[in-house]
Amino acid sequence: MKKKLLNDITVLSNISIQEAIKLIDKGEMQIALVADEANHLLGTITDGDIRRSLIQGAALEESIINVMNKNPHTAKSDVSREELVSVMQANKIHQMPIVTNDNYIIDLLLLDELILPLKRQNTIVIMCGGKGKRLGQYTANCPKPMLDIRGKPVLEHIIERAKNNGFTKFILAINHLGDMIEDYFEDGSNWDINIKYLKEKEPLGTAGALSLLEQLPVEPIVIINGDVLSDIKFGEMIDYHQKKQAFATMAVRHHEVQNPFGEVKTEDGKIVGFDEKPIYTSYINAGIYVVQPNALKLLQQNKPCDMPDFFMNIKTQLDNVIIYPMNESWLDLGHPSDLLWARENNI
Repeated sequence: MKKKLLNDITVLSNISIQEAIKLIDKGEMQIALVADEANHLLGTITDGDIRRSLIQGAALEESIINVMNKNPHTAKSDVSREELVSVMQANKIHQMPIVTNDNYIIDLLLLDELILPLKRQNTIVIMCGGKGKRLGQYTANCPKPMLDIRGKPVLEHIIERAKNNGFTKFILAINHLGDMIEDYFEDGSNWDINIKYLKEKEPLGTAGALSLLEQLPVEPIVIINGDVLSDIKFGEMIDYHQKKQAFATMAVRHHEVQNPFGEVKTEDGKIVGFDEKPIYTSYINAGIYVVQPNALKLLQQNKPCDMPDFFMNIKTQLDNVIIYPMNESWLDLGHPSDLLWARENNI
């Protein structure tokens, strides 16, 4: 909340109930913050508090000191958005004062605003240039990102999920049958977003198309393969990336593979034990990344490059390349069976 608005709803405890009614009505937030002269929170007063006091016989001329809530729910500035929403919803609170350790008023957060997606200035680059050879006949005359799932192209599902998370700036890297993508999405105005295009003359891999960016964004860039469907929260991944001060972050999935046979453990040709059908776990690349804009300078103009190579180059040149373990739904549409499964299931 802007400082002026915060000042407008902050009052001393010696004002009357009648004055508080006028203030709350004028502020349109249904609350006033009661503070001492040094701006330390003493309590809050809402229209509900006033209504109850009047029903109990309080006079409009009385001070709010006996009407206000002297023990309101508050939070510190380092509490996450998700925690705030959870606490406010659980306690049916619509306003939450944010204070320091000594109760100095910093802000007032509103539940209605918190549950809206946070508007993000980051650009999302979606890699749509692949030929999708593994999908055979499905991509002979249709780019993989335009394959239909429940009445919409895969790419539209990706864009809409990102938009629902507060993102409005998109760049689509196109090559194979790219005109079909451009003709369908145009400039994105039909979705109330902005879409630009990177047009590969030759396939440049899963990272090379980024070298075609004419102007580097200021904020970290989200990159996602155009054949990946996921409920990952891009904003949370960006926040994690920035908290760790990383140059590049790769979303990864936990993957298990079970050996169908009993494993014989040996040492110097002697049997030392057995492991019946052991399970091996690892992380796999989910095809979703966050990269600092200055890292893109490591790419060579119009030179093919895949993301694993790009990440290793960033690690060598800049350091601090990290993973982001994800647990949200995820599907890589690499084979016909994946496409059929996605069409039959709600992903």
